Amino acid sequence: MKVAIITGAAGLIGSEAVGFFSQKADLIIGIDNGMRSYFFGPDASTSWNEKRLEESIGNYRHYAVDIRNFEELERIFKEYTHDIELVVHTAAQPSHDWAAQEPLTDFGVNAVGTSNLLECTRLYANPQAVFIFTSTNKVYGDTPNELPLAELDSRWEIKETHPYYKNGIDETMRIDRSKHSLFGASKVAADVLAQEYGRYFGMNVGVFRGGCLTGPMHSGTKLHGFLSYLMKCAITGDEYTIYGYKGKQVRDNIHSFDLIRMFWHFYQHPRPGEVYNAGGGRFSNCSMKEAIALCEEITGKKMNITYSETNRIGDHIWYISDLSKFKAHYPEWHWKYDLKTTAAEIFDSMTKRV
Repeated sequence: MKVAIITGAAGLIGSEAVGFFSQKADLIIGIDNGMRSYFFGPDASTSWNEKRLEESIGNYRHYAVDIRNFEELERIFKEYTHDIELVVHTAAQPSHDWAAQEPLTDFGVNAVGTSNLLECTRLYANPQAVFIFTSTNKVYGDTPNELPLAELDSRWEIKETHPYYKNGIDETMRIDRSKHSLFGASKVAADVLAQEYGRYFGMNVGVFRGGCLTGPMHSGTKLHGFLSYLMKCAITGDEYTIYGYKGKQVRDNIHSFDLIRMFWHFYQHPRPGEVYNAGGGRFSNCSMKEAIALCEEITGKKMNITYSETNRIGDHIWYISDLSKFKAHYPEWHWKYDLKTTAAEIFDSMTKRV
């Protein structure tokens, strides 16, 4: 591979992609203008990670460019033109709550930014280049909350008689006629557009609808980064608020490295316009209560927990990703990191930064 472009390069998934693909490509172009600190404040800054990448990866070149600026993106793509063989698009505004504060910014980053990158790839990259879009399970809105659920001691669980019980929610779940939050809606727009570039133009576009994406390089904050922020509060003693559902809401969690390996398998054998759910599945999932217990076990400290009856808008009560489709297409892929191993890695990394 000659050139790979990675957006959101200093973030969790972007930096994992930079590290992984730097071993596969002659040159890695990272695009990240540090907007995470604008979204969530200085504690969420990824500047430390950008510095780490620039100092440790010799074939990495960084551009502090806003993906809403087509002309700036076009300048980069023109510079490397047909040598570009891979674009991994991870840059986003990722929070339900923040999106409602600045809807135009959210849509600009998530939808317009994705449109700009797809068009630059179509016009200037190698015709066989692979474009990977990091979407989200929030494109399903709150449709998962219509599933028949049973309340257990520590979690909500789908009833055993339902087809989703064995493996989780698959890609056939509808994405309309539900409440998404503005963030979810902007990601729907980007998700469908990415599919269209694959199906209409025949480009090698893959769409990955992530569950909770996590790992040691995450700069978790109150509004985004569930497991990372939870561990941060467990370490510091800061107050952590559970929002609704008795703290029994269930999430699946996939380690950033496992997700990047999904991208790698797709890159080697792309399927234009294909969509995959990407999460921890039945292999790696937890409720909020179970995650708190795990963080307390790892840190050896009792957490400072408060509870609010009001759930976040569009939030899922139970969500576990079914990865059967991806595993059928790419049978050599499998998970490496279970929940406890991932949480321990986050703890080790966090104690060096908190």
